[in-house]
Amino acid sequence: MKIESLGVKTFRHKTNTVRDSDGHGHPGPESDSTSAVLTITTDTGDTGHILTRPSDLAEPILDRFVRPNLIGQDPLCTDKLWYKVYKWQRLSGGLLNDRVLAAVNLALWDLKGKATGQPVWKLLGGHRDKILAYGSTMCGDDLENGLATPGDYARFADWLINTRGYKAMKLHGWMPPVPGAPDPRMDYQACAAVREAVGPDVPLMLDPHHFYSRTDTLWLANKLAELDFRWMEEPMEEASISSYKWLTQNTALNILGPETMTGKHWTRAEWVKHDACDLVRAGVWDVGGIDPAMKIANMAESFHMSCEMHGTGAANLTVACAIANTSFYERGLLHPFIDYDKPKEYQNRIDDEMDADGYVHARPDPGLGQDLNWDYIEANLV
Repeated sequence: MKIESLGVKTFRHKTNTVRDSDGHGHPGPESDSTSAVLTITTDTGDTGHILTRPSDLAEPILDRFVRPNLIGQDPLCTDKLWYKVYKWQRLSGGLLNDRVLAAVNLALWDLKGKATGQPVWKLLGGHRDKILAYGSTMCGDDLENGLATPGDYARFADWLINTRGYKAMKLHGWMPPVPGAPDPRMDYQACAAVREAVGPDVPLMLDPHHFYSRTDTLWLANKLAELDFRWMEEPMEEASISSYKWLTQNTALNILGPETMTGKHWTRAEWVKHDACDLVRAGVWDVGGIDPAMKIANMAESFHMSCEMHGTGAANLTVACAIANTSFYERGLLHPFIDYDKPKEYQNRIDDEMDADGYVHARPDPGLGQDLNWDYIEANLV
């Protein structure tokens, strides 16, 4: 079996999420958007797919860095092919980023699963066939009855836990350009309101503003420890590993990281070595794919540390179900005005359907478990 081609299909669809001036997503009026699917095809007719942003699949990047390293290769050798493409990052001038690496790696894993007739979560280890999800909110906003006040967060938390069936929840706090943000006291007020609404036994987490000072971060961490929060993630610039080492030494709250810091599994290992985190963060789109994410999880397990996956979607769910040392799957982003459970136009079903008990089940289908509506995609090509 040899790789014969890599193709991209970009298509139009509707979205009800808008981006503010700082890039955060919020509910908004329905508008046009685009997504893209990468398809890797072999000489035996086997295919693998991954859905992502069009910017992750720019033809000049694929032509220069990806196709020359993949065409004619055995697609089942995912780690070997990851390294063949990764080695071009250093002199790519920043063009070959980790999201491109991830897209290629995920399509290869989808192909491997389909070619072998197995779901990828089983190929990776198959530790569990279901996992509890935590409800992960959108960032705070200034929308009436949205996520504009601590009371809004509390009402939404009550619905998530007591009606929808989530067993845990994570807040994203208010970020610029929302008036008054960033403010650690605003974040704390929302967290305190949610704790009061859901009671003492529900695991809660916070993802606050990412550029707080040491003093603001320490104040917030200690207040969250009083509320018995499970963790806080990325409250400061992650390039400063010394700041995180200082933080973990000075608060009882668990610190999860790094989330967006570059460097893949190598960076995560440095954080563990230097005691800069209590739990390790990995997301397939942050670290360049499934292969490096699995290396991070295995490294963390060697130190009796949890590896928590960052972000929603079939690939992150796949890794979460494959490994032993994780506690939740991140499901979202959620908002009172967004029906997360409704499939998009290009989906036959969402990647992470959740039952009434708060579990997301690993799919038995070969591959990553995506279920794309190819008729819609073909009818709406750009």
